[in-house]
Amino acid sequence: MLRIGCHLSSSKGFLAMGKEAVKIGANTFQFFNRSPRGGKAKELNLPDIEEYLKFAQEHNITQILAHAPYILNPCAKDEGLRQLAYETICDDLNRLTYLPDAMYNVHPGSHVKQGTEKGIFFVSSMLDKIREQGYDTMILLETMAGKGSEIGRNFEELRAVIDQVEDSSRLGVCLDTCHVFDAGYDIANHLEQVLEEFDQVLGLERLKAIHLNDSKNHLGSHKDRHEKIGQGQIGLNTFVNIVTHPRLRQLPIFLETPNDLDGYQKEITFLREKAKQDND
Repeated sequence: MLRIGCHLSSSKGFLAMGKEAVKIGANTFQFFNRSPRGGKAKELNLPDIEEYLKFAQEHNITQILAHAPYILNPCAKDEGLRQLAYETICDDLNRLTYLPDAMYNVHPGSHVKQGTEKGIFFVSSMLDKIREQGYDTMILLETMAGKGSEIGRNFEELRAVIDQVEDSSRLGVCLDTCHVFDAGYDIANHLEQVLEEFDQVLGLERLKAIHLNDSKNHLGSHKDRHEKIGQGQIGLNTFVNIVTHPRLRQLPIFLETPNDLDGYQKEITFLREKAKQDND
C-alpha cells in the first residue's frame, strides 16, 4: 500500500495529528517538534503519545517524519549558531525516542561564503557529535535546490557529508522533488536517469523518504518554490511515475504543497488511486 501523507500542525498533539491524517486518507505525516522558526518546544505530553501509538497501530500509520526547524544552520560560520543547531537537533531526537518508528529530516545548511568543503566538514562533524549521544532515530539529509551557499545542491555534496561521518549506519536521504528539479535534475523527462545517478553516487538504499512537491520555477532555477501537484513545471505525469515506480513506491511520501487539508486530501486521493490502478 502507498504510504503517503502531508505536513500537519503538531500544536494539538500527536493523537490529533493521527486522526487528522486518517480523515484525509493519509497513513503517515510530517511535523515539527517546535515552530519551524525555532524556539522552545512544548513540554512532551506522554499520555497523548501513548494514545497516538495505539491509534497509529490500529490505522496502519507508519514511519512519520519529524522536520528540523528551517532556521537551523549546522554549517554556519558562527559557532554559536552551530551550537544552537546541535542543541535543538538533540532535543528533537530526545523527543523522538518516544516515537520509535519516526525519522528526522534535516536541511544541511548554508556555508555562508566559507566554501563547500568547510560547510561539509561542519555538517559531518555535527552528525558525528550527535551520534555520540547514542540516538537510534534515522536522520535524513534533504536534497536542496542550491539557493545561495546551500550544502546539498547535488548528490555529490551529500555523499561527501556521509563519507566524512564516522558511523553513517543511521543516516539516509530525503529526496525533495521540487528541490532536485530546481537544482537541475530533470525528473520530469529523465526520472530513470536521475535515479540511476542517485544510485551511483549515494546508493538507493540511502533513500528513505520523498518530499513530493511540484515547482513554480523552471529546471535548474535554484529557487525552491513549491507548487501543488500537477500545477507547476514538473508536471502531473512525473508524480504518477514516482508513486508507481517499483524502486520508489515502498518509500514514505510527504506532500509539502501549498495546500489546506482539503487540498491535501485531493492530492492524496488522486495519487493513491493511480498507485492502486498500477497494482491492478
